[in-house]
Amino acid sequence: EDNLLRVRRRKSVAATDSAHTLRVYPNLAQQMVMTDVDQLWAADIACVRLLEEFVFLAVILDAYSRRVIGWELDRTLEGRLTLAALRMALSGRTISPGLVHDSDRGVQYASHDYTDLLKSHGLQISLSRKGNPWDNAVCESFLRTLKYEEVCRSEYRRLAEARVWIRQFPEQVYNRKRLHSAVGYVPPVESEAHLAAKRNEAACATPPGAPTTIPAHPGAGAAGTEFTDRPGEPLPAAARRILPWLHRRDRGVGRPSGAGATGSSTGLRHRL
Repeated sequence: EDNLLRVRRRKSVAATDSAHTLRVYPNLAQQMVMTDVDQLWAADIACVRLLEEFVFLAVILDAYSRRVIGWELDRTLEGRLTLAALRMALSGRTISPGLVHDSDRGVQYASHDYTDLLKSHGLQISLSRKGNPWDNAVCESFLRTLKYEEVCRSEYRRLAEARVWIRQFPEQVYNRKRLHSAVGYVPPVESEAHLAAKRNEAACATPPGAPTTIPAHPGAGAAGTEFTDRPGEPLPAAARRILPWLHRRDRGVGRPSGAGATGSSTGLRHRL
């Protein structure tokens, strides 16, 4: 009589099973401060509801650039789902020393097949805290975007139809067109291109093995001594301690008395 309608609950399927006896690795990602790509990968699984069935999507993102680097869509939650996404990521990226792979505590990510593949490529394993989705917010954000902007709008009926179009969303839309506030409101692909250009510019500006020259004091000119800090030949500690005194001496401040008060700074390295 009050014209009220009952809200129907949409069916869902849990994609994470953390009730296992496999090893639970520590959470390494929680304390990380990222400065570049390929330092932290984030992985997750989501259930995607189609009109006639449920399917599961495994994804891996670079946590710094927000780029989707691996994914797989299938009807099963077995280990081959996450392994396929991981192999895609490994084949398309450069493995940096110290790279951390972070995921939830699901059995797929804690399995021996998955952890052995990570270890064989030199990746460190990190598992998030139990019942804390904020630890994997990067993947959660992508999966929510995928569902709202692709799956719900298209209303795919079956897996075969969804595979054709969902595979295009990460690479063609999310990576190349969607803007991200975390990377300066540019797409992930453009963000990584900017980072690569900066690295190349820095490498060209400083040739390999080039010495860093430290003048003896400001305005010394040709009469001043230059100390060279070459690779494997650090500047002597004694020189760093005496340089301030030389600056004061040339300005006539705190001039000590005695025979050692005179003389040029030119022979400093020889005296040390």
